Amino acid sequence: MFSRVMRTRPARAAARVLLPPAERVVAAVTRGRLQLSSALVPSLTLRTTGARSGQPRETVLMCMPEDGTWIVVGSNFGEARHPAWTANLLAHPEALIRFRGRVTRVAAELVVGAEREAIWVDLEAQWPDYRAYERDAGRELRIFRLTPVRRGGENAPE
Repeated sequence: MFSRVMRTRPARAAARVLLPPAERVVAAVTRGRLQLSSALVPSLTLRTTGARSGQPRETVLMCMPEDGTWIVVGSNFGEARHPAWTANLLAHPEALIRFRGRVTRVAAELVVGAEREAIWVDLEAQWPDYRAYERDAGRELRIFRLTPVRRGGENAPE
C-alpha cells in the first residue's frame, strides 16, 4: 500500500520536503539509533564531504546491506537531478555512515555495468519503486557500494 502511494508524484514531492527534517529530529532524539525510514526498509545516515564546499553533509538514505557492505541509490525521489550526496561521493569517496547506531568509515564506489544490473534485482525486491523513479527522472540512478575501511584507507577485515 505505502509503496503504491509513493509511486505518485505528489507523495514523492511531499516526502522530499517532509522526511529529511523528521528524520533529523528522530535521529537527534534517539542518538542515531532509530530512523523513520527504517520502519519500512533498512536505512543509514551518510556523512559526506561537500563536493564544492568541503563542508560535512548528512543525509538519511534507504540502504541494502550486502555481504558486509551497504548499497545506496541516488533516486532523489524520481527527480530529474542527481541528489547532491552522489556528487559529494564522486568527489570525495571516503565517508562515514551510521547504521543501527554504529558509526563506520566507508569508501564509496559507483556501481556500473553488469554488477549494477545484478544489484537492481535485489533493490527492486526491497523497494519496487526504484525503476519508476529512474523512468520518471529520465536519468540513470547512481548506485554506490559503501565498503568499510580502516583509518589507513585499507579495506576493513571481513
